[in-house]
Amino acid sequence: MRERTAHRLFQLGVIAKGVDGVLELLGGVTFLLMDPRALGGLVRFLTAHELSEDPSDLVANALRRAVLHVSLDTQLFASLYLLAHGVLKLALVSGLWHGRRWAYPAALWFLGAFVAYELYRSVLGPSPALAALTALDVIVMALIWREWRSRRV
Repeated sequence: MRERTAHRLFQLGVIAKGVDGVLELLGGVTFLLMDPRALGGLVRFLTAHELSEDPSDLVANALRRAVLHVSLDTQLFASLYLLAHGVLKLALVSGLWHGRRWAYPAALWFLGAFVAYELYRSVLGPSPALAALTALDVIVMALIWREWRSRRV
């Protein structure tokens, strides 16, 4: 029973990472194809309701300020970053889902590097959202480790 629960949680974590990978791909393609002015308009549209309720909302105001300074080079970098990250994440998800031996250490390395970066960012500026994402990544790493260990035996 306990093993089955752990395996189901592993599958749920892999699915969550897969959804995240698809969203990164969609974001990368959208960001790549979108005109910077249209991006500003989209952010203004998406944050309008929140700012009408709370004009001092930190996230909405930060997003609006950020799109004011997006150059074509920055937009291209962000697009390529999201596309590469999404493709890599989906390759790892596919490998994990199909039980490929290479995928377990690769996913642990990839997530470990990302957790290290998240911890570095937390030191620079603590954020409850970043702490939650880091905790989720650590939990997914533990589930991957457990699944990998159970398959090696």
